[in-house]
Amino acid sequence: MGGETHINMVSYGGGVNSTALLVGLHQHRIPVDLILFADTGAEHPHTYAYLDIMDRWLKDHGMPPITRVYKTTRDGKRLTLEQECLQSGTLPSMAYGFKRCSLKHKIGPQEKFCNHYPPCQKVWAAGKRVVKFIGYDAGEGYRSDKVLLGDLADPKYSKWYPLMEWGWDRAACQQAIEDAGLLQPGKSSCFFCPSMRAEEIIHLRDHHTDLFRRAIALEDNARPNLKTVQGLGRNYSWKERFGKEFCEHGNC
Repeated sequence: MGGETHINMVSYGGGVNSTALLVGLHQHRIPVDLILFADTGAEHPHTYAYLDIMDRWLKDHGMPPITRVYKTTRDGKRLTLEQECLQSGTLPSMAYGFKRCSLKHKIGPQEKFCNHYPPCQKVWAAGKRVVKFIGYDAGEGYRSDKVLLGDLADPKYSKWYPLMEWGWDRAACQQAIEDAGLLQPGKSSCFFCPSMRAEEIIHLRDHHTDLFRRAIALEDNARPNLKTVQGLGRNYSWKERFGKEFCEHGNC
């Protein structure tokens, strides 16, 4: 394995499941050739810090480093999700009930990297598929069921869900991370993600005021164009619900 016509890759998200996946692959002595992290430019500070922690752990365990990829414009300039929203006067697509931001800023950059990565090209040229490990845990069978037919029909990638195969649920993933001597990674998402819970938004406001301010600026910038949603909270705006006192003190 690991030869010219075989590639095992991990799409690393920076959260509990994908961290446990890397730990488990090492434990099970399953080789990993490529680890990709798609950076939207808007990850939480704890995720960026954890990438460095994880890179040290990977190096200590003879595994490849994390390769960071990101979306670029046609002329090759980086385009963060925040920049894209500000330029278009919109909120992240999840606020409108879609998942386009994940497709464009997470899946897309990884696809583009692989398409131009010679080891992947060699695998495809040999008529084989790149093996892609996905970090759905044992409690997420519904997620893999949803994409099963698409997985089987994918001509480029053979998808494998090791955590499910090992029977690792969320608690088992957290235990594996602890047993590996690693800290828990925390939730991975953009700091202006419409799926953030109230306590996460409040924590952002109280501990990372600069990021909360940028989230409010994103909301303010999109407001003239909002018709079906109120703001980042979909049926409410972060500014109205969590930012009034914050903004009254001149923070916005």
